[in-house]
Amino acid sequence: MKQVQLFLAFLRVGLLGYGGGPSSIPLVHKEVVAKYKWMNDDEFADVLALGNTLPGPIATKMAGYIGFRVAGVAGMINAVFASITPTILLMIVLLTSLSNFKNLDWVNGMTKAVVPVVAVMLATLTWDFFKKSKDSIGLKAASLIIIASIVLLEFVHMHPAILIGSLLIVAVLRKDKKETVEKSTDRGVGM
Repeated sequence: MKQVQLFLAFLRVGLLGYGGGPSSIPLVHKEVVAKYKWMNDDEFADVLALGNTLPGPIATKMAGYIGFRVAGVAGMINAVFASITPTILLMIVLLTSLSNFKNLDWVNGMTKAVVPVVAVMLATLTWDFFKKSKDSIGLKAASLIIIASIVLLEFVHMHPAILIGSLLIVAVLRKDKKETVEKSTDRGVGM
């Protein structure tokens, strides 16, 4: 049953993820977190962050990891296959016929109309992540990280993988430091 659910979930992502990887992320979130509850929002955010640091298409990386987590190697193959099959078939069909229709107004209008919808989907997901980060690290820290990220990405042109990797390292170091302080405090209390 899980294999069928995995296939259908990532087939829907593959079919509806018009516009590439970023447009697929909210769809993956809806299937994985909201519908099937294979992971929670925090786990999904971790997978998304890690997936963004690795090379390659985000939707297939997420499908591979989530498929593996839900149903092992077979689940990984199933989820990746389901997410790429619609794209492969549509590319074959569209590329053979697109040259005949690419100058039609309705085709141009259709592709332009999808952009704002994808922007709203990404903005909604971003707002959800902001609310969760505000709750976990506080408004000041979340706002500071957002502002610093915008500056580093847009004005300094830092690669997102470097930024995400740096934040992950800082989080791990802070966690280790916090655990060390807690252990030493626990030992001091026992004396």
